[in-house]
Amino acid sequence: MHSLLKPRLIDASRREPGLVVDLADERRALLFDLAELTLLAPKVLLRVSHGFVTHTHMDHFAGFDHLLAVALGRMQRLVLWGGPGFVDQVEHKLRAYTWNVVHRYEVVLVIEANELRPDGSRHRAHFSSRTGFEREGDGTWHDASDVLHDEATFRVRARFVDHEMPVLAFALEEKARLRIAGNRLAGIGVTSGAWLRELKEAVLGGAPGDRPIMVRWRDRDGEHERLHTVAELSPLVLDTAPGRRIGYVTDLRYTEANIEQLEQLLADVDLLHIESMFLDEDRDHALRKNHLTAVQSGTIARRVRAGALVPFHFSPRYEGRTGELIAQAEAAWRGDLA
Repeated sequence: MHSLLKPRLIDASRREPGLVVDLADERRALLFDLAELTLLAPKVLLRVSHGFVTHTHMDHFAGFDHLLAVALGRMQRLVLWGGPGFVDQVEHKLRAYTWNVVHRYEVVLVIEANELRPDGSRHRAHFSSRTGFEREGDGTWHDASDVLHDEATFRVRARFVDHEMPVLAFALEEKARLRIAGNRLAGIGVTSGAWLRELKEAVLGGAPGDRPIMVRWRDRDGEHERLHTVAELSPLVLDTAPGRRIGYVTDLRYTEANIEQLEQLLADVDLLHIESMFLDEDRDHALRKNHLTAVQSGTIARRVRAGALVPFHFSPRYEGRTGELIAQAEAAWRGDLA
């Protein structure tokens, strides 16, 4: 069944971090880490509505500048999430430039920067090109859940892992997959129309069954309308399947505490993107660098019962040997090394 979420690594070589997820039928995309964004076409970057940053090491956040350059004068809004101190870091990035012209741009860009803190509190500020990206609207609130962003069709959850600093691991969850059963529309005497989108949004948003839906359609006999409820229509014209779940995990130590966090976040995830920085023969070096070996990443994938695995973020020391990293990760995931 058709899925809303279409993920792909930003760097096809798998060396650099970063994931872009196109939202099918929405002309919109999500970014996980702002890394080598020059690898993405401007038309892709201009579809980005939200960016989720694991941490602000340069190889995960330096692409912010390129995204900003593409967005100026063309993008209206960008929502960003990061870990502790992230709002200040976005402000510092913006203050590094001179903004004596940008307030006259016809398209005003507003950046909403959010941070999650280890104590569960959250902080937000806004930066508008209309005011030269002055910081405004600061607010702090508490939320006991691990949900960062929630829409009718998907949500993004996050938990902290340890990299000798707090790093966010992310789960992107499609709430459900709905398919319009076009062959059944004729059976109730209607044709497709805008009412189908309204029905899908109502079902995905958890609307009550008695919510009214005005079905409007046109056929050879003219225009028609008929009032139905969500409960009446959904079993007649929609097929439903569980939504797809995607994990994005990078830059962490191989510790039981980290694995337990990932098990809570990513249990039975459909597709796991996880760093596999070093070959297992270099696990002592991986420990010093606070990164995973390929075997360790595959072991984590097995622990969380991932349905599919995409190892990435390979060390440049393995130029020409990436197949070995992938093979080790997949062998551990399958349990062949047990």
